[in-house]
Amino acid sequence: MESNIRKILEKMEQLNNALKKEYFRLSRRYGFSVKEKHIIFLKKFREKNKLFRIPAWKYIVPKNIRHLLSLPFIYAMIFPALFLDISVSVYQWVAFSLYGIPKVKRGDYIQYDRRFLDYLNWIEKIHCLYCSYVNGLFAYALEISARTERYWCPIKSATKPKFYHSWYKDFADYGNPHEWKEKVQKKEAFISKDQDLSV
Repeated sequence: MESNIRKILEKMEQLNNALKKEYFRLSRRYGFSVKEKHIIFLKKFREKNKLFRIPAWKYIVPKNIRHLLSLPFIYAMIFPALFLDISVSVYQWVAFSLYGIPKVKRGDYIQYDRRFLDYLNWIEKIHCLYCSYVNGLFAYALEISARTERYWCPIKSATKPKFYHSWYKDFADYGNPHEWKEKVQKKEAFISKDQDLSV
């Protein structure tokens, strides 16, 4: 008898689609539209947003010394992040080509749309650029590892994991060797996905 885990995960995917619609609704509320990865605000919203911008010269002097002390530790993480970026990019370029798995597009995960926000000064935009890069990089690396897991080891955990990726619902139930045999090393699974897997 098949478990209900897949059905529950499919319902969660439906909720994610509802979430996309809510993002669109909020874009109308806050007066912007998205055109080819550019955010365009209506003029009256841009003017209103600029009123919230803190001048950069005021922002340089931190209100909290702990923020200033933490900056070297935060920005030092750029070195392992760059190493991760290069490593996973080379890995997928080689391995995915050999496995026949569609490659993950960095631009789908590493996005910087906060630069269009008029209420951020240039220092805040640099901070946002850094956060967007590192968090997007982790999502990019996760998708690469998820596709690798889908190919080599598509087996659900014995208990509910704290976190799971978008491919998890396609995995075989834990303890079901028949389903696992059907799914392991099956590159056709990537073709039938509803996701955008273009190279």
